[in-house]
Amino acid sequence: MFGLSLVALAACDGLSPGRGTTAPVTAPPPSGESAALKTYYAEVQRDLLARGLLRTDGGGPDTPYTPDMLARNFEQIAFYDEYARGQGLRKSSGGAGQLRRWTGPVRLSLEFGKSVPGTQRSKDESDVGGFVTRLGGLTDHPISMTRSRTNFHVLVMGKDDSAQLESRLRQIIPGANNSTIRLFTNPPRDIHCLVAAFSDTDNDNSYRQAVALVRAEHPDLLRKSCFHEEIAQGLGLANDSPDARPSIFNDDDEFALLTTHDEALLSMLYDPRLAVGMTLDEARPVIHLMAREKAGRLY
Repeated sequence: MFGLSLVALAACDGLSPGRGTTAPVTAPPPSGESAALKTYYAEVQRDLLARGLLRTDGGGPDTPYTPDMLARNFEQIAFYDEYARGQGLRKSSGGAGQLRRWTGPVRLSLEFGKSVPGTQRSKDESDVGGFVTRLGGLTDHPISMTRSRTNFHVLVMGKDDSAQLESRLRQIIPGANNSTIRLFTNPPRDIHCLVAAFSDTDNDNSYRQAVALVRAEHPDLLRKSCFHEEIAQGLGLANDSPDARPSIFNDDDEFALLTTHDEALLSMLYDPRLAVGMTLDEARPVIHLMAREKAGRLY
């Protein structure tokens, strides 16, 4: 799976409140293009599962990691960007940045396109609600589902919802540039889902808003995997690493859902011993201490 994180694209004014959709519970028939995407993603999921990928076990005896490995992975995933900030799909130059995360409460909501039937909406709300509760416990940070004053919008919309999606994006993030809007409304087929986080106007390292897109055409496991990856990345784990294992922050598709390793990364990210704006050199002694606390029991 190719999930895309464009965390901290730009500062953005004018946060808009979350709102529920008024779409009918019964979805209209899909267009030919949407139906073709649904078939394509079902085949992608079947192929990955047939190859033993998209694991949901969280890691086990076959995926051990040491404190040094955990520390290295945290550095790569929390301090580096896969894509240049504010440059769409342009690859990052590779330099380490500063620590970024949310400093205020995260209020997350799901919004659905008209193409999403009521039964699927209920399933998505249940899955995401449980995941958000888990994230709050892992980070000890206020993260909750809400229907008002939303600052983390998860949009579940498909090809047939493009006009609705563009209109909603322009309401949520009026300061976003056109390239960001186009990436959401017309992503390449190999981008299964994406998230963009926006920093505070007064602090470039403090997030105050995020928007994620999960394609409505996805089958069950790809869909749930997108929720896990994009929401977790929108909290501040912006990068992927080929060395991270067991992890969803790796483009190898081995794991579909948040793993024990990833739980440790999120806990470390929101540990009060780290501060927003820290450089990697400043944070490294604390990172290695936390990694020994999290993974040291294994060795």
